[in-house]
Amino acid sequence: MIHTHTENPKLKYIDLPFEWKGTPLDKNGRFINHEHFHNHSFKMFLKWQTTKNEHKTLKKTSTWKYDITKEDFINQKKDCIVWLGHASFYIQLNGIKILIDPILYDISLLKRNTELPCHPTDLKNIDYTLISHDHRDHLDEKSLKTIIKQNPNTHFLTGLNNDKIIESFTNSKKIQAAGWYQQYELENELTITYLPTRHWCRRLIRDTNYRLWGGFLIQHKNKTIYFGGDSGYGSHFSDLHKIAPKIDYALLGIGAYKPEFFMGQSHMSPADAVKAFEDTQAKYMIPMHHSTFDLSDEALSDPIHTLQKIEKEKQLTDKIKYPKIGERLII
Repeated sequence: MIHTHTENPKLKYIDLPFEWKGTPLDKNGRFINHEHFHNHSFKMFLKWQTTKNEHKTLKKTSTWKYDITKEDFINQKKDCIVWLGHASFYIQLNGIKILIDPILYDISLLKRNTELPCHPTDLKNIDYTLISHDHRDHLDEKSLKTIIKQNPNTHFLTGLNNDKIIESFTNSKKIQAAGWYQQYELENELTITYLPTRHWCRRLIRDTNYRLWGGFLIQHKNKTIYFGGDSGYGSHFSDLHKIAPKIDYALLGIGAYKPEFFMGQSHMSPADAVKAFEDTQAKYMIPMHHSTFDLSDEALSDPIHTLQKIEKEKQLTDKIKYPKIGERLII
């Protein structure tokens, strides 16, 4: 149940075609999804762990890897989107350089299935570093320490309460934390808005939902990019079309979705991602959050192959882009 609402009083809201009271909190002051209850129960987790995984053999024997290329994208001048694997992106708009959820190394007990398409020290002159939420496959201490060392003037943009942990890792004072539908204070005709997703947060045992999760709407002149973050399917995608009816690229997660009874409240299946893409009415979709880390029951090859089947069935061949990891998608 929603108990109250919160925001960053220093940041303004974008114009909304519906009523919005602020980011919702429960009675304990923890963030909650505005539409769907998230079941964190041990009973639900135990059901997942005791359910037979039909993909177990394939996961053990598969040597499949997603295609990767190593281009010098940092020193190029054309506007572009570069997928760095998982949910990490490099975006350049009129010379403005943006990183999203940069994960440059292995994390915790998880090794990358695909290597980073550049050396971490190549990522220089980054103007903005966007962190969608606090999960370790999106907010990584070692990666942020590398980034701040090479980019001492980068500005970090994130959700409420994530600023504290980012500052502890980087000692940066250039951090803005927004509530849902709030816009960061930026320059150079660039606007970035923090948006709702259907997810949750936790890094330790007792800090569940203390920090906020979300996505980003990135706009510069006549170009608009939507980074959907980690999210289950929900009405926030159709709501987004009311706010931004002319999205050029929607970056949407398709992986870590099985078993769907458990993972569906946090991540979209390829089918749900296509529904979300259609809801946003964006021109193009770029799938993400797949092929890099083994986070759930499906084989690493499953999300992209399933998406390609749906693409053919729904005749979306020209709408879904599949850039190699490290490949410049010129925009």
